[in-house]
Amino acid sequence: MKRKALSIFSMAVFLLASAGTAFAQADAPAADAPAKPNAPKVVEKSFADIWRAGGITMWPLGLFAIFGTTLIIYNFIAIRKKKFLNPAGVKKVEALVNELKITDAIEFCEKNPSPITNIIGCGLARADAREINVEDVEAAMEEASVEEYANPYVYINYLSLIASLAPMLGLYGTVSGMVKAFNTIAAEGAGSASKLADNISEALITTAAGMIIGMPTMFFFFFFKNQYGAIISGSARIIGDLMYTLKVSLKYGPQDISELTAAAEAAAEVAPEKKTEETK
Repeated sequence: MKRKALSIFSMAVFLLASAGTAFAQADAPAADAPAKPNAPKVVEKSFADIWRAGGITMWPLGLFAIFGTTLIIYNFIAIRKKKFLNPAGVKKVEALVNELKITDAIEFCEKNPSPITNIIGCGLARADAREINVEDVEAAMEEASVEEYANPYVYINYLSLIASLAPMLGLYGTVSGMVKAFNTIAAEGAGSASKLADNISEALITTAAGMIIGMPTMFFFFFFKNQYGAIISGSARIIGDLMYTLKVSLKYGPQDISELTAAAEAAAEVAPEKKTEETK
């Protein structure tokens, strides 16, 4: 997971650097463009000029932009319902639990790791072969679910951190630019328009950069947060259904869940076909 995040981070750095170069080239005036007579001279600023005008505050804001972009791409890849809930694997485990084949169910969870199968495996591992206590198994699954779902949410929470700090850092650049502007007025008077314009540009550019970084990052934070909440709710329902199956099997013996078994077998047959197509 860390290696994947690092590769995405490198890709984000490369894309942002390429975009900056493209903006700089697009904003540069054409060398072969004929000059119009009596036309007012318009000073066009490239992306690099705007970056420099923003001052030193633009560097941490640039890091926030790269880090936020990396987290957004990573969460789009990592936060997927099928990846977390593994419907085909859950059906197979439920079929084994219905037949009270606890050892086989644990082995299946170990061979098919995913967040939900890891949780189920930890819970079933606490089942005593002499007497299965459903409450102990359910408590173990709840403990494992807290640990299993805590780590992925950290990467979502970092988006909230960036969304909060980026506008504050832009505000710091604003205050810094305005302080420099007032220092220029105090030292040289209001007649030094060029220096005043540079100081005010620094203030406005950093504010805009902080808002540009903060707004989409905050949007994606709530987007992934809601998506992750739906995944956790789905896992709670899966665990509840599995515990019900275990209780009924312990009390009345294995039940007729032929439809569930058939669905699990069909899903298991489809999975290898997808793998072979991907390898091709």
